[in-house]
Amino acid sequence: MKAYVLTVALFALAFSFASASDPDPLQDFCVALKDYSEDSKSAIFVNGKFCKDPKLVKPEDFFFEGLNIPGNTDNKVGSNVTTMNVDTLPGLNTLGISLVRIDFAPYGENPPHTHPRGTEILVVLEGTLFVGFVTSNPENRLFTKTLNKGDVFVFPIGLIHFQLNVGKTDALAISGLSSQNPGVITIADAVFGSNPPINPDVLTKAFQLDKKVVEELQKKFGGDN
Repeated sequence: MKAYVLTVALFALAFSFASASDPDPLQDFCVALKDYSEDSKSAIFVNGKFCKDPKLVKPEDFFFEGLNIPGNTDNKVGSNVTTMNVDTLPGLNTLGISLVRIDFAPYGENPPHTHPRGTEILVVLEGTLFVGFVTSNPENRLFTKTLNKGDVFVFPIGLIHFQLNVGKTDALAISGLSSQNPGVITIADAVFGSNPPINPDVLTKAFQLDKKVVEELQKKFGGDN
């Protein structure tokens, strides 16, 4: 009985590690279907995308163009993220990877955010970035580094992180992520711009702010829409 319990415990432990990232593919590829039939629309949701018939797969299913085109950074934060994930490159389905291009205007930033399903590795191609991440409770340790062209930095899965262009010129970075769909949660947008809005009393207590400040932040981030 003890041996049985130990075996079950070891399998459970192994499964928890195995399910900590995207599942391994069970075939050479599983190109995601872009257009679902009526049958697939009513089917049970799957953890990923439905697979295209391998006989109908084309080279274009594994191809993405346009990553050389700068993103529009004319916005409030001065940055733009061009995403290449399973939604834009169907051949990534079940392969557990994705890629993004991040453009920065001078002093622009990619605000504090998390990727709930992926670790990120970033390489600077142009400019100088101040980057960092914060560990989980209770330590909340901040790790930061100033990166120059050719430098690489890793942001562990699920942790809040950011990138700030500290130069007077545009900056460019490319990031790889360990999921076909890592997701992104921008902290300010999620907290102050949720739909419907979070009760201001909750945020007033959580952030130790005056209620009027919270309500103003919710208006700024669209939480009143």
